[in-house]
Amino acid sequence: MKKILYILALVTFTISCKNEVVEETVKDDGLITVTAEQFKSSGMIVDSPSEQDFDVTVKASGKIDVPPQYRAKITPFIDGYVKATKLLVGDKVSKGQALITLENTEYLDIQKDYVEVAEQINYLKSEFERQKTLYNEKITSQKNYLKAESDYRKAKGMYQGLREKLLLLNINPANVEKGRFTSVITLTSPISGDITVMNANVGMFMSPSDVILEVVDTNYLHLNLSIFEKDILHVKQGQNISFTIPEASKDVFTSKVQLVGKSIENKDRTISVFGVLNPTDKAKLLSGMFVEAGIVISSKKGLGIPSEALITENNKNFVLLLQENKGNYIFKKTLVNIGEKSEKFIEILSNETINENSKILTKGVFDLTN
Repeated sequence: MKKILYILALVTFTISCKNEVVEETVKDDGLITVTAEQFKSSGMIVDSPSEQDFDVTVKASGKIDVPPQYRAKITPFIDGYVKATKLLVGDKVSKGQALITLENTEYLDIQKDYVEVAEQINYLKSEFERQKTLYNEKITSQKNYLKAESDYRKAKGMYQGLREKLLLLNINPANVEKGRFTSVITLTSPISGDITVMNANVGMFMSPSDVILEVVDTNYLHLNLSIFEKDILHVKQGQNISFTIPEASKDVFTSKVQLVGKSIENKDRTISVFGVLNPTDKAKLLSGMFVEAGIVISSKKGLGIPSEALITENNKNFVLLLQENKGNYIFKKTLVNIGEKSEKFIEILSNETINENSKILTKGVFDLTN
């Protein structure tokens, strides 16, 4: 019995070892086999790289922005509590339109001071003129004349200062002089545009350092790009730009270089480049969107394959290179280096493996790799 058990154990061990040897000899040769029937039914196509025209571009990134004169941040001139607002982010406003009302008793103090100075100024003016006449006639002393002049000019300065402060608060000085005081002021929009920021709720206390609203005139959207110092000599006004909004859309938009910065900015040694947008694109874009762009600096010819023929994995690029076509189609996943891109083609750089005579699967790649 022991002998039988020993023999069984030895046989089991031998079979197990054989299985392990078989598993170790199986290797992934990177080949993909497609039958002729599969090739035909899937509509696959094998073709060689062809000569194509490619744009040589300078890579850039940036955002959709507006010039400073078309972006307005609304802040209070003097502290106040939010009394009312009916606006939301996305609302369109016109220049001079009421945006929000604030309330504070300090506004009443300014009006009171203005009225007091306004009442005094007429008396001080007449006193100054009287003293001036007396001084010219040698009736009064120079001291009295200079004091009258000083008091009048001081009051006049206070009057003008308080008047300007009322105007900044959008309070009509004429109404104040008639005794019509108000503890409520209205902030208006300095430009026409869309509200992009709203930081106010009724009852909130707002100080001059607080941005209550932001208004952007989207009619003046433009590209604000950054390029590296090494590329600056290649970028010129009027060059074409193609760009995408990677976080929002796969659409490719176009622009033209409008201005190129004249100084190197920041620690990353970049230069600003501004581009004009097509009017039809502005309706699709929002201020602040991140963009990736290519500025076309020249053109060239190169070997190209359709974009769908390229496989990208872990930041590396591959194609399916035909190895054999004897009944079945045998492809090998082959590493390639790529150059420029066009709307439909990608440039591949020739090497020992890939050239203009290579046979590459150009249609049906997705079915084999997914």
